Amino acid sequence: MTETHQSPIWHPFTQHGLGDPIPLIARAEGARLYDAQGNCWIDAISSWWVTTHGHAHPRIMAAIRAQTERLDQLIFAGWTHEPAEALAAELIRITPDPLTRVFFSDSGSTSVEVALKMALGYWFNIGEARSRILVMEHSYHGDTIGAMSVGARGVYNRAWQPLLFDVGTIPFPAEGREQDALDALEAACAAKETGHAPAAFIVEPLILGAGGMLIYPAWVLAEMRSICAAHGVLFIADEVMTGWGRTGTRFACDQAGVIPDILCLSKGLTGGAMPLAVTLCIEPVFAAHLSTDRAKTFYHSSSYTANPIACAAANANLDIWRDEPVQARIDALADAQAAHLAMLSTDARAQNPRRLGTIAALDVVQPDPGYLSTLAPRLIAFYRERGVLLRPLGNTIYVMPPYGITAGELAQVWAAIAASLDNLS
Repeated sequence: MTETHQSPIWHPFTQHGLGDPIPLIARAEGARLYDAQGNCWIDAISSWWVTTHGHAHPRIMAAIRAQTERLDQLIFAGWTHEPAEALAAELIRITPDPLTRVFFSDSGSTSVEVALKMALGYWFNIGEARSRILVMEHSYHGDTIGAMSVGARGVYNRAWQPLLFDVGTIPFPAEGREQDALDALEAACAAKETGHAPAAFIVEPLILGAGGMLIYPAWVLAEMRSICAAHGVLFIADEVMTGWGRTGTRFACDQAGVIPDILCLSKGLTGGAMPLAVTLCIEPVFAAHLSTDRAKTFYHSSSYTANPIACAAANANLDIWRDEPVQARIDALADAQAAHLAMLSTDARAQNPRRLGTIAALDVVQPDPGYLSTLAPRLIAFYRERGVLLRPLGNTIYVMPPYGITAGELAQVWAAIAASLDNLS
C-alpha cells in the first residue's frame, strides 16, 4: 500500500533525502483516500485539518461544477461577483455584530498577513505610533514572512530568522500557570514607552495546533480579550484551524464569549474543497482606511482574491451548516473521540491525553520529544502501512478527522494508534 511515486515535485514539510514513499492518490470519498490500485487510507487528519464534512461532498462538488459554467475568475480590485457577495453577507450574519467587514485572500497564512497589516494600518492611519505585535508562546500562524514572525521561533523558520520582525511573547497558559500568562499580557499591554505600546495580540483560540495541540481554558481566552480591550490593543483571533466546528462549536471564540477585533478564517471555510480565506474586522479598522486620500488605501491583494469557484464552494459549505445536522455530527464525533482516548488513558506510554471538541491528542513517552523526534517518521510509516493517514507532531499523536467519519473507520484509526504503542521498541 506504499508504492513509491517518482516525481519532480518538491513536497511541503517533506525531507526527500529520507526516501520515504509518497502514495499517489487518485480519488477520495468521505473519510477515505484511494490510489489507482484501489488501496485505501482513512484520512484521520482531514488532509491537514481542512476537510470538515468529508471528501468530495456532493453539495460542494455540485456547486463547484455549476460555478465553472458561469464565471471562473475575476479581478477583485474594483469589481465584484455574486458568489463573493453572498458569502460575505452570510459570514457577517453568522459572526458577532461588531465584525462588519470581510476581506478575501487565499490561505490561512495570507489571512494572518492581512490581519497584521490591517492592525498596523489602523494605528498608522489614525496617527498613533503602535507597531509591536504580541504573540503566544508555541504558536503557529503560517509560513509567509509575517505569519512566521508571529509564530514560535525554531526548526520551522530558523533559516529565515533575518527576515522575521521582533514580537513580544506571552507565556503559554499551561495548567497551573494561567495567571503568569495573564500577568505577562497585562504588563505587555500596559507598556506606554514610545514604540512599545502594542498594536495587536494574535492568538489561536483554546488550542495551539502545530505547537503540539496544546489546550488552554476558555476563561483564560476571555480574560486575555478583556486585558486587550482595557488597553486598546487589537485582538486578532486566528481561527484558521479552530474554526468550523473543530473545537466543538462553530468558532472556538464562541466558547469564551469572545468577539475579536479581527478574525482569520480558512481551511474549513470551503469544507476543505478549495483554497480560500477571509479576514473579518470591526468597523473602526475599516474606517481608518476609508478616505478620499488614496494613500490610505489598504494595499493588499493576490491575483485570485475571492475566486468565484472557491466562493461557490464556501457558499455550499455554509448551506450545509444551515440545512444539515452538522452540530449533531460534531457532538457525536467528540463523544466518540473521548471514548477512544479514554481507552488509552491508563497506558503509561501515552501521556497527557487531551481532547477539545473533535480534536484528540496524546504524547508518546520518548527520549527525544519535540517536532524532530525520530519517532514521528516511524509512526507515519506504521500508520500508512495499516491504511491510516496520521501525521504526528513529533511525539504528539493527534486525531482530527472529517465529521462524517464512520464509527468503524474511527475505530480502525485508534486501533492503529494502540498497535503503534505496542511497536515502539
